[in-house]
Amino acid sequence: MSHHPGPILSLILASALALLLVACASTGVSVPPSGSPPTGSPTAGPSGVIDHATGATDVLLRYDEGGGFIMPSFSAAMTPHFTLYGDGTVIFRNPALEGPPPQGSVFLMNPLRTAKLTEAQIQELLAFALGEGGLAAARPEYRNDMVADASTAVFTIHAGGIEKTVSVYALGLDEGVPDGPARAAFGRLAERLVSLDDGGLVQAVDYASAAYRVALFEAPGIVAPDIRTWPWDDVAVTDFKPAADPNGFQFPHMTMTADQVAELGVTDFAGGFQNLVMTGPDGALYTMSARPLLPDES
Repeated sequence: MSHHPGPILSLILASALALLLVACASTGVSVPPSGSPPTGSPTAGPSGVIDHATGATDVLLRYDEGGGFIMPSFSAAMTPHFTLYGDGTVIFRNPALEGPPPQGSVFLMNPLRTAKLTEAQIQELLAFALGEGGLAAARPEYRNDMVADASTAVFTIHAGGIEKTVSVYALGLDEGVPDGPARAAFGRLAERLVSLDDGGLVQAVDYASAAYRVALFEAPGIVAPDIRTWPWDDVAVTDFKPAADPNGFQFPHMTMTADQVAELGVTDFAGGFQNLVMTGPDGALYTMSARPLLPDES
């Protein structure tokens, strides 16, 4: 069971927080106790700038969610809730927002949103994530033994010399759970990331991906009023395969262009969809899910 540090912080924690204060000084971000011992200290460049990669596919900060009691077809349509790349591109979606109306049996996902941050905005957001968001002092894992079948929030940070992933089970269901201050910090970070364009400080537009991960699920006996027919002459059922990497996506899938996905007849599919029912070229019934690929996934 995890526990809070004692009233006298260790020398390691004091040093880590001191370095973090230097990195955050230019943004005015305060650094509250996180409720857990540090596992890394951010490094700052000249004038307190937080060092980070600058490539268009370099992930600096990501908030994802997985697990829990959800259907595989829904899981296949999910993307990370938020990603910040080294060039300042952000791609995000608020999972709490109500989705578009279904198209028959097909459930649509809200479009992802994207914007381009300035370097000053990148610095401020990284400082918030490391400081008030609690990531600099976070442990790799936070459990909640009082809840079953919940999802796990996963935060990834690559900035300021810190390379870590923080998994928080049942984030938001925190009453009576240890590590209250840390979990509250993670909750604030999650809320800020998925609502980045609230208030107009960041001007975001819908994200249009050139490629999609399309997953295929066997569905014998399924009944739907709008069963579609297989639209592709050059795509076989056997072209959908699990990832070779055991840590990768393990349901049969393949990468398709936006034009290929459009042949399915689903409109406004930019954010992805699930539960498209179709008859395969082999005569069997399937359901299909699609989700846009992100820059680091293409």
